[in-house]
Amino acid sequence: MEDVIANLVRVQPGPQAPHRPWRLRIPWEPTLFILALLGLWQGVSSWTRLPNPALFPSVPVTLRALLQSLPELLKGTWCSFLILVPGYASAVLLGIFWGLLVGTTGWLQRTFSPFARAAAPVPPTVYIPYAIALLPSFRVSAIFVVFVGAFWPVFINTVAGVAAMPSRHRDNARILGLSRSSYLLRVVFRAALPHIFSGMGVGLALSFILLTVAELFGANAGLGRFVQYYADFADYPRMVAGILFTGVVTLLAMGLLEWVRRRALFWIR
Repeated sequence: MEDVIANLVRVQPGPQAPHRPWRLRIPWEPTLFILALLGLWQGVSSWTRLPNPALFPSVPVTLRALLQSLPELLKGTWCSFLILVPGYASAVLLGIFWGLLVGTTGWLQRTFSPFARAAAPVPPTVYIPYAIALLPSFRVSAIFVVFVGAFWPVFINTVAGVAAMPSRHRDNARILGLSRSSYLLRVVFRAALPHIFSGMGVGLALSFILLTVAELFGANAGLGRFVQYYADFADYPRMVAGILFTGVVTLLAMGLLEWVRRRALFWIR
């Protein structure tokens, strides 16, 4: 009798979840908020007496200018990324490497921490005029400014991640006899990853800000140069279109970094 019951239990199919076809999920709250902002923008620009209506182009006029300027904006995006990517990537690599070393080496932390506390709060924008005058080209000086702006958030958060690592990880690494490089890569780096990604997010946002500001000074092409150029000629629909396009590019870049963070930190929800 027991064998019969066991066979019945084994062949009984378990409950299966109903098959649900893939559907596009639209975030309704942000979409409604953006639509409300567009409606407010259209209402203010069309039905309100403004002191200078040319400064407030309507939504259709701005969208038309955006479509007409799309080839120029895409070219400017490419030129901007030729500055952003080298500066940001080098800041991330050096910030993580130096943060791991400083966070795990007592004498190095005592030596470098006073300099970091003094240099990190300095706004990187103050370096722009001197960097343009000192370095051989605008592109090199802009990469340097982006690097400075992104380095400190990555470095500081890496050191904080190392400090927040549980002491049992260090004890287990000593028991296993890991080498210095294996300890930094396999233990410290992975334990500090949540803090590192937080610093990378802040650094990426600052990189876009500094890139745009630097391009206002002396760039021949780029998103910041696009906005400044059409502002000088009082073409405000194209200027506003450039601001909106820059915001979309920044949003996509931040979204890409967030996607990488979720994939890398799959154990954190």
